[in-house]
Amino acid sequence: MRWSIPKPYYYASVIATTVGVGCLIKDYTGGEKYKGQEDLKGKVVIVTGANTGIGKEIAHELAARNAKVILACRDREKCNEARRKIVVDTMNKFVYCRECDLASQESIRKFVERFKKENSELHMLVNNGGVMRCPKSYTKEDVLKKSAPSRIINVSSAAHLKSKLKVQDLNSTEHYDPYEAYAQSKLANILFTRELAKRLEGTKITVNAVHPGIVDTEITRHMKFFNSFLSKIIIKPFLWPFIKSPKQGAQTVLYAALDPSLDNVTGSYFSNNQLAEISDEAKDDKLARWLWLVSEKWTKLNAT
Repeated sequence: MRWSIPKPYYYASVIATTVGVGCLIKDYTGGEKYKGQEDLKGKVVIVTGANTGIGKEIAHELAARNAKVILACRDREKCNEARRKIVVDTMNKFVYCRECDLASQESIRKFVERFKKENSELHMLVNNGGVMRCPKSYTKEDVLKKSAPSRIINVSSAAHLKSKLKVQDLNSTEHYDPYEAYAQSKLANILFTRELAKRLEGTKITVNAVHPGIVDTEITRHMKFFNSFLSKIIIKPFLWPFIKSPKQGAQTVLYAALDPSLDNVTGSYFSNNQLAEISDEAKDDKLARWLWLVSEKWTKLNAT
């Protein structure tokens, strides 16, 4: 007698197996999870772009470790939603929403002024907030030392490897290409990290950059094709096993922020919880200093 599986059960089995294999691949390609168990009670942390994606996962993990976490976000409503979930999940009431629009120097300064009035210490600054391939637009216009040892973590990207700094058109005034601008901003993150690390030598403040990997977050919101109906039903399901979740993308940031072995490591770049190589352009000390001076001029920080 020949035995056969009914078609509905056969198809269900194939689908279940495919999903299972996809989950295993995603778990493997997602990289190593940070395993440290540090307690951050008494520590004050700022996380920019903390209402969604990697930033939200970072804030959640730091709150779970008993830190006082400041969520620096542009959208107050989304920030409050994220805060409520983090507080409920972690049972840590010391999580606060503070408005900070990184596209506005005025907003940044107001955020800093309020932070200083409310806090006398800052042990960790995670510069996570970012955007990718956005339309062309323009901006509207130290307690870390006191709290040392402290850390600054800048979220960069491997996209910097394909970028050159446009010294003659840094702000893409003459020519704007969304991907080129994104890659240049990630290169600038690393140049800034290395220059700031030099300027903070001897202060017990470390500054490092990280590549979180290719992560499924709202950073792709300006990429029309990636968010199209066709992409959602055909392309994304095949890419899903190879794209990190926000929680997976947060692991290298947590490593750089918390691992005791990095207490004296500064000016470095990490990927998958390991030291990673940077481009020759990113190693250019003269270029890093030039970018720093231009940034000071644009933000008027050299006048304060």
